[in-house]
Amino acid sequence: MKTPRFLFTLFAVGLIVSPLLADDWPQFRGPNRNGISKETGLLKEWPKDGPPLLWTFAEAGLGYSGPAVVGDRLYMSAGRGDSDFVFALDLKNLENGKPKELWSARIGPLFQWKGNIWNIGPNATPTVDGDLVFGLGGAGDLICVEASSGKELWRKNLPRDLEGEVNPIGGGTEDPTPLGWGYAWAPLVDGDKLICVPGGKQGLLAALDKKTGKVLWQSKEVTDQASYSSPIVAEIGGIRQYIQVTNPGITGVAAKDGKVIWRYLRDPAYDDVVIATPILHDHYVFSSVGFNQGCDLIRLLPDGTQIKVEKILSSRTIQNREGGTVLVGDHLYCYSENQGWVCHEFKTGKLAWAERDKLGRGSVTYADGRLYCCSEKGGLVALVEATPSGWIEKGRFKLPRESTQRRQLGGLWTHPVIANGRLYIRDQEFLHCFNLKP
Repeated sequence: MKTPRFLFTLFAVGLIVSPLLADDWPQFRGPNRNGISKETGLLKEWPKDGPPLLWTFAEAGLGYSGPAVVGDRLYMSAGRGDSDFVFALDLKNLENGKPKELWSARIGPLFQWKGNIWNIGPNATPTVDGDLVFGLGGAGDLICVEASSGKELWRKNLPRDLEGEVNPIGGGTEDPTPLGWGYAWAPLVDGDKLICVPGGKQGLLAALDKKTGKVLWQSKEVTDQASYSSPIVAEIGGIRQYIQVTNPGITGVAAKDGKVIWRYLRDPAYDDVVIATPILHDHYVFSSVGFNQGCDLIRLLPDGTQIKVEKILSSRTIQNREGGTVLVGDHLYCYSENQGWVCHEFKTGKLAWAERDKLGRGSVTYADGRLYCCSEKGGLVALVEATPSGWIEKGRFKLPRESTQRRQLGGLWTHPVIANGRLYIRDQEFLHCFNLKP
């Protein structure tokens, strides 16, 4: 068996709202699942010690789930005691300078397995849609609760109800069902449907009725095991579809019935954990995997009722593990294993700049002309101009408290979140909130 080499930040979510432009961020990587905030009017440069700390919530529990913020509510998942939970915080009416927990709902048993030194608890960020909140536990328990009260409306267990499997490459639990390091993708709402990624012999993707949990379809033509990457929605050639990255490659299935529209099979297949969410722009789809795997860029070409796939590049130029990538203008920004922090031309893969020394491996979110880069080690957060001219830093700070409850080989893998003029950084039990307004 292959030696485990994991990192697991899978998922952090951000939300956005600002004095000039109010935009909720109700799911992983924002409204468009691209790590981009439309919020403006934020600090262009940080004071010496970073933006002011507003509060620290120290009862967030365990896991790499990020916050989803809608209005004055924050939703997040956590491992507490022997269970995975989803809970809600009141951001408006603080008590003793900290947000009050309004409710918590049990998702399922605490995700863990013997010998696991990477992660414990849930990794998927909740998805919020109106008065519905969808939470996913590591063992595949998917629940829908009321956002106002936390009352459970329905639940599914993906391994039991949809015969789901997670690709266990590199290690993880396999008894009785392959679960790898646990389910970690974030649920996707599209109209009346909730899109999930059970993986396995009954189909990679599935659509559920978001209000009842009824299975509407399962994409039985493609039986890849689930990866840790989250699905995205696209409209290409007049065909609405969902795009998912797995170890064999990238797949697009029809929103109406789950039928496969196109597939890109990578040669060779990704031979390690697939975490990063794909980037879609102008009919181009970009995916990347760390551990010396590399990246792929394809172009989708509508042809009548079909879509053809053109490979643009497949190389090791970008090796992004769990920190995510953001596309700003024509350039892609992220941390790449072989180069450090990088800026590449999106459609050509041409390197604009690389910076190895300023900040270690980490995750990134974009807002108002700046990159918010969070290192997985040392609790460092940097503000960097999003420009192809080079690494132009506009401030940095160290988190006031770091978790001692991470697994031995765990890191600060939850992505930064920007919402309502605030920056949220989660490190296991600690959720820090900073003021980004001038």
